[in-house]
Amino acid sequence: MPNRRSAFFVSDRTGITAESLGHSLLTQFAELDFKRDTVPFIDTPDKAHELTLRIIETAKQDHHRPLVFLSIVDPAVRKAIDVDHCAKVIDFFETFLTPLEQELGHQAVRSVGKSHGIGNEETYHHRIDAVNFSVNHDDGVKPRDIDEADVVLVGVSRSGKTPTCLYLALQYGIRAANYPLTPEDFTQPTLPKILQQHRHKLFGLTITPERLSHIRAERRPNSTYASLENCRFEVNEAEAMMRQQGVPFVSTTHKSIEEIATTVMHNAHLSRRF
Repeated sequence: MPNRRSAFFVSDRTGITAESLGHSLLTQFAELDFKRDTVPFIDTPDKAHELTLRIIETAKQDHHRPLVFLSIVDPAVRKAIDVDHCAKVIDFFETFLTPLEQELGHQAVRSVGKSHGIGNEETYHHRIDAVNFSVNHDDGVKPRDIDEADVVLVGVSRSGKTPTCLYLALQYGIRAANYPLTPEDFTQPTLPKILQQHRHKLFGLTITPERLSHIRAERRPNSTYASLENCRFEVNEAEAMMRQQGVPFVSTTHKSIEEIATTVMHNAHLSRRF
């Protein structure tokens, strides 16, 4: 493809930083197609040399300069990635650390693994505990669960509650449980009994009936559960309940998990726990 470019996200650790920042930049060029390749754990000159040969070969095959997004701390390893003559290199650490050093009047420690390593044992284990909590309290809660939860997501089945709970736990250390609203819950004009005393912890997720029907059909094709008519009923009833009971909610139809989680954090006034 004439507009296809290779993009390498290279890191001395997980590659999450280089991949996230690089991806954010590339999304601004929607008319182009990128072949993305994340290369983690390039933490020695020998590994860097092997990668250099690979990037040079890619440049020859593509007839375009590859894009190389780097988050390499060790200057010796960075120097061994000798591709500036055949690739466009975006070095995140050099771009941002040097100006920060100048402004702060201190040298950066340039230590590998600070962003996504274990780092502080207490905060790391807090994050893992939050993930375990969300996994163990998925699709249904007991009174004790709500007492321990920072937030309880409510919404109809397949509206995005589970992945949002896991993202909140992993990225923010939030203990997130969820409660699926079912047709049985709509027979009463109030919130389900288990949720009534914890209204301040509730946050709702909704979705368009058409999108919900499509998602459910992948799981249970040709079922009443996935029918558009049933999806319309459940969504309308769930939204009416949340409005009546003052439960804030957001539509997940066109939002990524990252956007949904950030909305929950902001609107529910939650704070990162690590």
